Amino acid sequence: MRPLEGITVITLEHAIAGPFATRQLADLGARVIKIERPGVGDFARGYDERVHGLASHFVWTNRSKESLTLDVKHPEAQKILQRLVAEEADILVQNLAPGAAARLGLSYEALSAIKPEIIVCDISGYGNDGPYRDKKAYDLLIQSESGFVSVTGTEDEPSKAGPSIADISAGMYAYSNILAALLQKQITGRGQHLDISMLESLVEWMNYPLYYAIDGASPPRRAGASHATIYPYGPFPAGDGKSVMLGLQNEREWAAFCEKVLLRPELSKEERFSSNSKRSAARDEVRKLIIEAFSGLTAEQVVERLEAAQIANAHLNDMHDVWAHPQLKGRNRWREVDTAVGKVPALLPPGSWSECEPRMDAVPALGQHTDAILTGLGYSSEAIAELRAAGAI
Repeated sequence: MRPLEGITVITLEHAIAGPFATRQLADLGARVIKIERPGVGDFARGYDERVHGLASHFVWTNRSKESLTLDVKHPEAQKILQRLVAEEADILVQNLAPGAAARLGLSYEALSAIKPEIIVCDISGYGNDGPYRDKKAYDLLIQSESGFVSVTGTEDEPSKAGPSIADISAGMYAYSNILAALLQKQITGRGQHLDISMLESLVEWMNYPLYYAIDGASPPRRAGASHATIYPYGPFPAGDGKSVMLGLQNEREWAAFCEKVLLRPELSKEERFSSNSKRSAARDEVRKLIIEAFSGLTAEQVVERLEAAQIANAHLNDMHDVWAHPQLKGRNRWREVDTAVGKVPALLPPGSWSECEPRMDAVPALGQHTDAILTGLGYSSEAIAELRAAGAI
């Protein structure tokens, strides 16, 4: 039995933050009913067609869910939604525009008055109050607003992160806060209102550069794929054109690196390289020495030396390398999930469980579960047909 079996989540969600939070709840066994717009659905369904015609973002964040189509502006659909929440929901998650859920009668204040045990999780760009409450928020905008972009990229140009980290961080904090609210509910018997902000989620990740720049001090420099303040720590080219990522953390490792990798033990004794701060200040010179030493070696030969010296290192993998990663294969981390276009591979969520395995059910087609859910609420096939003809579902 999975930890959240018996818990029902109703979610009005789109894009990444909300869907990622609720998919993780589904991984733990929760029943997740995803409300989608008839004929269109979550707009993330249309982001691309990379997964055999399906969207990569949608496949990633929506497995193990049930899709119920409702036009929430239609009075009959609103009745269905209100009834579904009142009768079925333990948790309501929404990442609609600020104020939209309240206009549907789905604010925590309205719901807790009739169902005190309900947990309501609102996810938004800036939170439910404050001067930025109504400001539009997308992932890249939050990466910029949080200061992340300012410390990411090269010296010449700032850069965003590749993945949607503002959305992902908000989804992760929504997930962990919901789990905490469920634990507290076991003690108090009452639900809770959770207000998750994308900005606050990503600024939490920014605490190191924030403290580094405290009291007006200079922030960490942009250093591309290298570390801003620890050196050498980053990618270095080998003689075969491939790059190796390596990192040093202390003086013992620096001495071993000089002796066993660069084959120049005298460098560890030089005053100009005698501390991390000095090496970081002289990083152009250190980089030149490393590239010179690596120029006659293949990337695999460099890795062999690093391993012999017990220096941390990694391959600079692309996505194709990750699909075939020997560690993921060796730990049996890949599964297959069903979709409307057939099975696709899916990575088990982080964490290996001794008692059971996370749920890895199908990615739903748009409206796939509408009839079954409405039948469960007592609607006849004739009533469902009328609702569909009226455009409510």
